[in-house]
Amino acid sequence: MLKLQALKNFRFPNVFILILIVFISCALLICINIFTIKILSANRAYVNGESHYSKGQKDASRHLITYLYTKDPQQWKLYLEEIKVPQGDGIARITLLKAGDNQVARNGFLIGRNHEEDLDDVIWLFDNFKNVSFLSKAIDEWGKGDKLIFRLFVIGEQINAKIKRNILTPSDRQKFLHEISTISDSLTINERNFSNILGEGTRKIKGLLIFTNVFFVLIIICSVCLYYSIMVKRLLVSKKETEVKNENLVIVNRELDRFVYSASHDLRSPITSLKGLIEITALEDDLSQIRNYLQMMNCSLTRQDQFISDIIDYSKNKRKEIVMEPVSLKELFNEAILQLMHIENANRIKITQELLVDQIESDGLRLKIIINNLLSNAIKYADCSKKEMFISIKTYSSDGLNKIEVSDNGIGIRDEFKESIFDMYFGTNKNKGSGLGLYIVKEAIENIKGEIAVFSESNVGSKFIVTIPKPHGV
Repeated sequence: MLKLQALKNFRFPNVFILILIVFISCALLICINIFTIKILSANRAYVNGESHYSKGQKDASRHLITYLYTKDPQQWKLYLEEIKVPQGDGIARITLLKAGDNQVARNGFLIGRNHEEDLDDVIWLFDNFKNVSFLSKAIDEWGKGDKLIFRLFVIGEQINAKIKRNILTPSDRQKFLHEISTISDSLTINERNFSNILGEGTRKIKGLLIFTNVFFVLIIICSVCLYYSIMVKRLLVSKKETEVKNENLVIVNRELDRFVYSASHDLRSPITSLKGLIEITALEDDLSQIRNYLQMMNCSLTRQDQFISDIIDYSKNKRKEIVMEPVSLKELFNEAILQLMHIENANRIKITQELLVDQIESDGLRLKIIINNLLSNAIKYADCSKKEMFISIKTYSSDGLNKIEVSDNGIGIRDEFKESIFDMYFGTNKNKGSGLGLYIVKEAIENIKGEIAVFSESNVGSKFIVTIPKPHGV
């Protein structure tokens, strides 16, 4: 029962911890997924921005080459329109590196044809991860691209100046065309590197996300399984407790039926006997015979008193809580002997005490019930045919346990009765007892987690040894 109680005490904190682990794991899983989705969304926006950057650069180069050969002002205008796209992204990059998030950076991204709804994610990723490996490399490539764009812009200004002054020569055209082609090739490599770095970062984030999701899902699954296991154990323990309670209830009901039947009989029997004796005594004139009848009345009342006392002990043992307290065995034995001296032939019995243990920690009420009943039986079932009748009382400690030993040279117990002496209402002689005494003794001993052993031989005597456990730490 102590183990079951301990399980109850620790069960609820364990369940609470498991629920807390599941809650925290779910919350972290949700946060990590939102965080990862935000990063992936920003990466997607950067890849999309890179495509606009690349297209703007290539369109600008194409219009500039066309302008170089046709001198068409419309082509120059288109060139300026397209070159603004990578230039806008360059302004945003420089602004974010120097001043962080501001309107200039946002305007730069808008000029670079990035979608307005992507700006928050793009800027958030740049601000918080610019020093992280994959983004740091991508920003470095971006910076190299911006330098090439600036060179392309300078070449454009040189071409426009020569056309405006009408001093552009065929050799200039060849030189400018070669420079534009070289810059375009370099930018193509640069833009490809930028996309590859972002792609590599995205794949790493994806792998990390999968690992994190699997990890937390496993934690949740393990926690749920453990919680389920605890709940199943709780149900099994509860089922076992219910079964034990049902068994105890069946036993109690059976005992109650026997108790009611026997109690009604044993309570009425002395009263009926007493009424009969009173009626006979009323008709008797012989004084000696009247004394004899009175003696019989006294015996009848004594039996009833003993039966009522046993019922009270039975009720106390069943209802009273166990109270561990210091108890003097010497005081209990002396008090019991004094109370039992009224029993027939008690004054003829030699009672010896050898108390090696006196003060113990136990339940005083149960010990009193045990000692009173053991001594009462030893006196009632004394062998009056023997020249010397004795009861020996011993207390001692053995193997870390307290022991009480009550032995006598009374009539003993026949072998066929030994298995039944602790049953309710069992008695070899109903005139000497109610049949409840030893049953109550066994119940009281079990209540204090003790044991009782019996050694008896018919016409030789009996020995009862009660073992009482010591409290922990004593």
